[in-house]
Amino acid sequence: MTTPDTKTTEDKYIGVLTSGGDASGMNAAIRAVTRSAIFNGFKVKGIYRGYEGLITGEIKELTTETVSNIIQRGGTILKTARSQAFMTPEGRKKAYETMQKEHIVALIVIGGDGSLTGARIFAEEYNVVCIGLPGTIDNDLYGTDYTIGYDTALNTIVECVDKIRDTATSHDRIFFVEVMGRDAGYLAQNSAIASGAEAAIIPEDRTDADQLEQFISRGFRKTKNSSIVIVSESPKDGGAMHYADRVKKEYPQYDVRVSILGHLQRGGSPSAYDRILASRLGTGAIEALLEGQRNVLIGIRNNQVVYIPFAEAIKDDKPFDKSLIKVLNELSI
Repeated sequence: MTTPDTKTTEDKYIGVLTSGGDASGMNAAIRAVTRSAIFNGFKVKGIYRGYEGLITGEIKELTTETVSNIIQRGGTILKTARSQAFMTPEGRKKAYETMQKEHIVALIVIGGDGSLTGARIFAEEYNVVCIGLPGTIDNDLYGTDYTIGYDTALNTIVECVDKIRDTATSHDRIFFVEVMGRDAGYLAQNSAIASGAEAAIIPEDRTDADQLEQFISRGFRKTKNSSIVIVSESPKDGGAMHYADRVKKEYPQYDVRVSILGHLQRGGSPSAYDRILASRLGTGAIEALLEGQRNVLIGIRNNQVVYIPFAEAIKDDKPFDKSLIKVLNELSI
């Protein structure tokens, strides 16, 4: 299958779906894909609830009016889900049959690592044209400097930590604030710098040294009566509760509290940056189709839209800038 050709057949469509965890800016991306596609002579169908909707046929045509007044809304108007059925050959077969029935000749997937993995497998099995957009607050996809939703989540965390610091200072407490990110510490490290936190405990800083002991000995015991420690939710480290329990046992003189921000980080109106990023990447997806691209992630690198092959975006881990750790250490004394 080649680039969708609407010059010869009027009933060919581009499909767009959102998959995995929601991220603010997904609606802006849906809007950009739809309007850019229509501008370039394509028709668009929205697929509801991710790959699950592609299997069950929960699909509606999108128009310019359909995507009006959504750029400022968090979440996704197309809904999202994690489809167990799509992970099976039988499920993907049904999805392909739905695409044929709905005359969808190219699929634009907005999501994270798992969503792109599904798109890559699907494209290989059925020779489907797939284009990915990086929609995840974790900012962990290789090849793109930023992902849709990351900036908004980062600003939400900073706003919450600013409020937590008021009570931490009033009561001379250590607060362990757990943020999302899975095995990526971008949210934790950068929110710690932006909020003036005393430390960040992240997966990328795993060494033989004890991150908690380093924090305690470096700053808190010497000069401070209250502190904020941002902790990545990584299950390998046990999260904020694990470190809070350690402090209670090893340093019982300190008053310790835990705040797990959870899904608060996913919601809210997208930041201006996320709206612009989603708009650029959404139009970039249509440009990629016009150029005959397939099975690529549309990313942003050095403020330029780039195409990253799925295999590269999924296989490689995004390199973490270790200089950020140094910045926080020097500023938290």
